[in-house]
Amino acid sequence: MNKKRIAIFGSTGSVGIQALEVIAAHPDRFTIEVLTAQQNAALLIEQALKFNPNAVVIGNEAKYEEVKNALFDKGIKVFAGAKALVEIAAWSSIDIMLAAIMGFAGLAPTLSAIEQGTTVALANKETLVVAGDIVMELARRRNVAILPVDSEHSAIFQCLLGEPLRQVEKVILTASGGPFLGKKPNFLINVKKDHALQHPNWSMGAKITIDSATLMNKGLEMIEAKWLFALKDEQIEVVIHPQSIIHSMVQFADGSIKAQMGLPSMKLPIQYALGFPDRLENDFPRFNFKNYPVLNFEQPDVKTFRNLAIAIDAMKAGGNAACIMNAANEEVVLAFLKNRIGFLQMTEVIEEVMAKVAFIEKPSLNDYYESDQAARRHATKLISAIVI
Repeated sequence: MNKKRIAIFGSTGSVGIQALEVIAAHPDRFTIEVLTAQQNAALLIEQALKFNPNAVVIGNEAKYEEVKNALFDKGIKVFAGAKALVEIAAWSSIDIMLAAIMGFAGLAPTLSAIEQGTTVALANKETLVVAGDIVMELARRRNVAILPVDSEHSAIFQCLLGEPLRQVEKVILTASGGPFLGKKPNFLINVKKDHALQHPNWSMGAKITIDSATLMNKGLEMIEAKWLFALKDEQIEVVIHPQSIIHSMVQFADGSIKAQMGLPSMKLPIQYALGFPDRLENDFPRFNFKNYPVLNFEQPDVKTFRNLAIAIDAMKAGGNAACIMNAANEEVVLAFLKNRIGFLQMTEVIEEVMAKVAFIEKPSLNDYYESDQAARRHATKLISAIVI
């Protein structure tokens, strides 16, 4: 059996680290071709020494010498900068690109891999949120498989296997509700980042954890699902499920529902995407019904957590609306993590940015890039005026 050659774009983030653990457990199945990181040169070097990739890329060019000096005598090629990320994503020696770069920055390398014809294991939801129409059209044209890594989209993907898409009535994305489930604005106004980073079920990176606390993450996932599975807006629903055992569901034309279940762990959807179409054995902890005698479900509170309502509106608006929203959200989350903006103020800035940046009904790829930059400029200006 030929080993799959994996490129992990974003290897020092939460998904990348867990992917390397999956790969290390299956040395007969996988080999590392490329590792990339934006800032964490020390961990990138450590990973490269362990997994011996063909090449590494450090996004921050100021750290190029540090990485090169550590790896130059190991036969590992070292590159730096955003341009190198795009160029190396197009290498024909890559069988699967794991797209795990955080945020908008993941779009260009992912498009490059698709253009080359490389299978993409997609952990970067923002790529589809920002430019899902262009990304999926290119994937169709190049006959490239986009394998979802988000646990919710992996669940939907697994439920759809063997089922005709025309028989899908709706998909139901589950959300834990985050650390502030049931809380009201008078509580949320005083929330600080340390509290918001304490997710009850999942171990994730800081940005996605904050998005989960505001329910923006679920809004982004709704838009991602729309493009991944060619769904209409009204076919996508969200339900709060605090235990995070059912990862998502699909309801079919006859009313029956398929659900994919398991303990909350990103390793399983990562392994499923990398191993597809095979299910690989593992020693992950197993779900036991005795430990979960009750599974709860409720409707999301979109009046308190307005980010989810904003995302639904952006999904329905189409065009560059979700791109604008995503850029503003990335900026406010970064500001919140630096204690420069309050929890509820994040939503206020997003709403104001979306009102200011020009809407484009049928954007080009360049329009998406320009909308992203315009939204960031507006968000940065608004954030700088906030005093907390």
